[in-house]
Amino acid sequence: MYPHQIHDYLRHFFTETGCPILTENDHYMIVQLTVDMDKKIMNRPFYWHYIESTGGEPQPAQLTLITDKNKIADNIFGEVVHFGSPRLSQLFQTTKEMGAFVQLYEEGFGNREAILTPWLGVNYKVSYCYNRTKEMLYSLGINLMTGQRIEDFHEVLRDKELRNRPPENTFTLPYTIKPLRALDRLNDVVERFIQQDDHSWAEEAKKRWVREQRVLDHFYEGVEVKPDSYEVEKEALEQQYEPKIKIDIINGGLFYLR
Repeated sequence: MYPHQIHDYLRHFFTETGCPILTENDHYMIVQLTVDMDKKIMNRPFYWHYIESTGGEPQPAQLTLITDKNKIADNIFGEVVHFGSPRLSQLFQTTKEMGAFVQLYEEGFGNREAILTPWLGVNYKVSYCYNRTKEMLYSLGINLMTGQRIEDFHEVLRDKELRNRPPENTFTLPYTIKPLRALDRLNDVVERFIQQDDHSWAEEAKKRWVREQRVLDHFYEGVEVKPDSYEVEKEALEQQYEPKIKIDIINGGLFYLR
């Protein structure tokens, strides 16, 4: 996941949750959290218990989030957010807890009439798990009338004005491809991405697994009845080095666009 993709995700997340972005450029942003979001992500239960029990004035935190530390000025200090970082993983989880599905409509046409076409948009996280973890993010969209598919669908939504109900003077077209069927098609796209990716990491993980297993076997060589510790260590090696690929849907929705 590239820095600009993370930046777009953060902007969308905080905008949708009502947290004002006080300062922003392409490489960092300063966000004023709401009370509700502070409670969700800042892990300050004692502070909020004190404020609520004494009737004090709440002071939600501000976050300075750096999305590209290589291009940031020396006088900017904050939390570096990258794919796999604790903060980004936390926001992914918060998104799931708050509801991973939305239905939004494009607006901004003034008094002009507009026809809106239904799209299904889904953000996927693909994790390559072995002794290390590599994660990739894919944002895909599919037109529910024509079946047209778009990669980097978040870029399509980036500059559009969206709302949660149809604007006046708009007509929403019915979809001809059911969302569940469309989701199957997008899942196929993600699986194709995985098949086309470089999987040398899996072969290397298996080789390291074999080497570590040989060391373990050598350590217990000559022991006729191996103790429980041998099985525990053997299972630990399997969990550490066995290659796994995990696909997660972060969020998604129906988007009616012109």
